[in-house]
Amino acid sequence: MFFSKSKNVVGLDIGSSAIKLVELKEKKGGTYQLVKMGMERLSPEAIVDGSIMDSSMVVETISRLNSERAVKNSNYATSLSGHSVIIKKISLPAMSPEELAESIQWEAEQYIPFDVKDVNIDTFPLESGNEATGQMDVLLVAAKRDMINDYTSVVNEAGLAPAIVDVDAFAVQNCFESNYELSRNETIVLINAGASVVNINIIANGATTFTRDVTIGGNQFTEEIQKQLNVSYDEAEALKIGGGHSETDSVVPQEVERVLGTVAEQMAGEIQRSLDFYAATAADAHIAKVFLSGGTAKIPAVFKTIERRVGAPVEILNPFKKIAVDTRRFDPEYVMDVAPMAAVAVGLGLRYVGDK
Repeated sequence: MFFSKSKNVVGLDIGSSAIKLVELKEKKGGTYQLVKMGMERLSPEAIVDGSIMDSSMVVETISRLNSERAVKNSNYATSLSGHSVIIKKISLPAMSPEELAESIQWEAEQYIPFDVKDVNIDTFPLESGNEATGQMDVLLVAAKRDMINDYTSVVNEAGLAPAIVDVDAFAVQNCFESNYELSRNETIVLINAGASVVNINIIANGATTFTRDVTIGGNQFTEEIQKQLNVSYDEAEALKIGGGHSETDSVVPQEVERVLGTVAEQMAGEIQRSLDFYAATAADAHIAKVFLSGGTAKIPAVFKTIERRVGAPVEILNPFKKIAVDTRRFDPEYVMDVAPMAAVAVGLGLRYVGDK
């Protein structure tokens, strides 16, 4: 997005808890096939609040995933989220793409809390403008240059080419639109709940109308289990997803459920506040459905609590719903198990070098 339909790219989701790699191949009829896939966990100290703290570990992990999966394509797409990314829908006088490109630097100053010299800016005209008043709606996207450089540097240092830098929320939307039928007269919400950030993307009339990144995620669940139940980080991680047993047999399932339920309420509360904020400004704020992705989606308490608080049906997003997966090459159970975590990587793997 921040770099200049030719060659496909390898999707690389550099998350704060794991790095996910997905390579897809386009088949006849516009369908896709899974070619390569890999995931490797990172130490919790490697990436903190979206900032890469241990670049050598991240570079080593990318290199290992790339070589172990024998990926031949060196063009990679990665993405950003969190406080270094600003996405706003703004209204401007109707103008040509060339005029928009010239004027956006000046227009952006009033919407971005950073110095415009420190950010890369991109725009996406939306169809929701009002022609009668001569106005156009534009999605303004800005990302801090130092953050872009950090993420492209680790890809470069792994001996690969960072062809595209996208935004997590849009990568998930790309993944969703390739796998599901999107009704233009329904409002749906895409929630990608990662380890440290929850990306919220509201789509109405077929286009993004509101996005927000909330700094809460799976790490909070792990930390609370550690703190309240006095267990190690690894044990807390295992207990969080329901597959763990306390080494000391001192942790009872009801205690784990209580902690998970408390943090899930906090997360659902943050999501609900964002949806309420949107509802206050939207003409039709009725939400038809919520699609949930990200590693934190695997925690049952999260799914149930969001569904109850939002008051709309919630479905776990399947990024491989319409993607052909050869069961002789990929274990279908493993693919389904990691599917919620693969949404961003799949969305990135659907991109092409030089596309918009």
